[in-house]
Amino acid sequence: MTPSSLSRDELEQALAVAAVAADRARAETLPRFRAVAVEIKSDGSPVTEADRAAERAIRQVLQESYPDFGILGEEYGSEHLSDDRPYWVIDPIDGTIAYSRGIPLFSTLIALVTGDSPVVGLIDLPALDERYLGFEGGGCTRNGDAVRVSQQKDLEQALVAHGDLFCFDNAGQRPAFERMARAIPKLRGYTDAFGHAQVLSGGIDAMVDFDLNPWDAAASELLVREAGGECRVHRQDNGKQGLILGSPALVAQL
Repeated sequence: MTPSSLSRDELEQALAVAAVAADRARAETLPRFRAVAVEIKSDGSPVTEADRAAERAIRQVLQESYPDFGILGEEYGSEHLSDDRPYWVIDPIDGTIAYSRGIPLFSTLIALVTGDSPVVGLIDLPALDERYLGFEGGGCTRNGDAVRVSQQKDLEQALVAHGDLFCFDNAGQRPAFERMARAIPKLRGYTDAFGHAQVLSGGIDAMVDFDLNPWDAAASELLVREAGGECRVHRQDNGKQGLILGSPALVAQL
């Protein structure tokens, strides 16, 4: 199977499998929520046994259904990646800082990528019992209901979210943050994929998020476009990327 041969039926089936994988991840993350020890990885980011257990559960489901597809995950790296096959991108707990502090705004992210483009995306917010799903050409849903991004055009009236300030610094984008702070009255720090998810349903009009790994960004990149929005990808010198996503009119201004 080549990337161009993924039909609508195949994309729908892949999304259904991703949803099963997210269910298995919930079974690992929710029982441990507010009852788990935190470790610090070599890059300074936090990790818990829930992160690792959830990724193992996701990988098992995906590998059983798609043994020929590659996988790239935050905790266990890559397997069978090549240019001629689709691959899954996994973040078992996006927002581990929130998870480790007992804040219920963490998520599980799963995307299927063909070539350089995500074609299936899932954002699951277990503690909120909300799940955003989509595939290329199929739109975006939240718990089964179609969602659309905001159509706000005026930055002075818009609710705009941003990621952590140190991520702007890592990307060399502190001046961009300072410009937004001066120009946007309703600038708020709804971080991680929780913020991305609120963009999908129009609660947040746009978001600027820098210093992301592939597993942080792939699902959101697909879903925001399927929700009628714009997603601009900013490639960083350090190999990571930034996303500017939301209302097309606002993304053009940001």
